[in-house]
Amino acid sequence: MKDSYSLSEVCELIGESLQLTMPESFRVRAEISSLSTKGGHCYMELAEKTAESSNLFAAKLRAVCWSNVWAMISAYFFQETGRELQVGMQVLVEASVSFHPVFGLSLQISGIDPSYTLGNIVREKQATIERLTKEGVIDMQHALAISEIPQRIAVISSADAAGYGDFCCQLRDSGYSFTTKLFPAIVQGDKAASSVIDALGKIYDEIESFDAVALIRGGGASTDLSCFDNYDMCACIAQFPLPVITGIGHQRDISVADMVAYQSVKTPTATAEYFVSFMQKASERLRQLIVRLNNTADKRILKQQERISILQLRIQNAVRQYVVRQNNRLEIIDKTIAAHSPEDIFRRGYALVRKDGKIVHNAATLISGDIIETQFAEGRTKSQVM
Repeated sequence: MKDSYSLSEVCELIGESLQLTMPESFRVRAEISSLSTKGGHCYMELAEKTAESSNLFAAKLRAVCWSNVWAMISAYFFQETGRELQVGMQVLVEASVSFHPVFGLSLQISGIDPSYTLGNIVREKQATIERLTKEGVIDMQHALAISEIPQRIAVISSADAAGYGDFCCQLRDSGYSFTTKLFPAIVQGDKAASSVIDALGKIYDEIESFDAVALIRGGGASTDLSCFDNYDMCACIAQFPLPVITGIGHQRDISVADMVAYQSVKTPTATAEYFVSFMQKASERLRQLIVRLNNTADKRILKQQERISILQLRIQNAVRQYVVRQNNRLEIIDKTIAAHSPEDIFRRGYALVRKDGKIVHNAATLISGDIIETQFAEGRTKSQVM
């Protein structure tokens, strides 16, 4: 054995040892802790976390997938799972060991098993659902009552996402009045969960200013949904005191965030349409109320008109009866006056006696020699009292 070795000789020995002891290829289970592409090649860091803590690593190793292989396996993985390979995914890859004197030890990936990742995603999703159910929070949003006219909307979305623009345009073009405030967040990838939770916290600080929350996503990879199965994010949504409406732009399946939200729709545009529908229903109720009010007013006006017509008839009848009674009374008065007129009295044989132009009411007032004038119905005479 030599007393010493050069570094290159050590590296050569390591390489030869690996070739002798390691199989030509083997399957490796690991989590993708970093991923980047350059020149068509994919560079990863694979990791295994300890059983005691998700923050501690039991192992880490660099891996590379050359462009001619990466193009095939990435397309195959997407076709089978509907998702793109990304950080945080559990994968089962076909690999071989490679040792380079300068770049050190790495794995060369030659294949991937999509069913392993898909199964792990399903297991993690189911574990989140079971945990939320066990904690009794999975249906908390469904017990909330949304405003009859939810006009003040807190929006969680990427600020430059096309879906956010579509959401705002749909509300604006509806013709109804809405107030929205954007709380920017990352809505895909491994940082999405903490970003959305942070946005919900900021909304909570202004909770009295809003009727509901819209969690929307657009303009990103439509198949990147794993972040919406994150337990921490979903627990936060489930227990949020305002109704949360999700429109995260997917058709393939339902995320746990969709399950715990007050209402889930497919796209940001559909989310806006959901809010517009409340305004349309309110407008229809108002229209019906106006119709009923007009009908009621018309009926009351008609009823009052009928009442006025009846009163007019009653007044006319009362006036006619009053006029008739007064005419009858006048006739009676006329007859009474006529019956007591001097002419009528004279015609009945009575006479009127005057002395010095004054009517004599009592014969005792006369003395012998008085000159009196007697008026008859026809003519007058003068005589002297004896």
